Amino acid sequence: MDRACYKPAMIILAGSIRVAAGKREEALSTLRYMVEHTRAEPGCVAYSFAFDVLDDHLIRIFEVFQDEAALAAHRASPHMAQWRQAWPGLGIGERDMMQYAVSAAQRI
Repeated sequence: MDRACYKPAMIILAGSIRVAAGKREEALSTLRYMVEHTRAEPGCVAYSFAFDVLDDHLIRIFEVFQDEAALAAHRASPHMAQWRQAWPGLGIGERDMMQYAVSAAQRI
């Protein structure tokens, strides 16, 4: 591979988590904080959590990072540590996430 032409792959994470019954409203402020701080990170292209329209406690997650370095910085961030610490109190479970390396993308 010609290193001069090499561009690191963009990283997409997609999946879902579940919030315990009765914890949806409590989770909203924590989710909002996480989204606001992550979107401000260098290398964050897109970051969102959305409750499923058919399931009040299922959160759909979509994240796009410029490269592995940006994702690594995100994972090491203080707000990510705070988010993980909040999981037990919110009853976060059924985590199902996938990570994709994208070599090309185009607007359609």
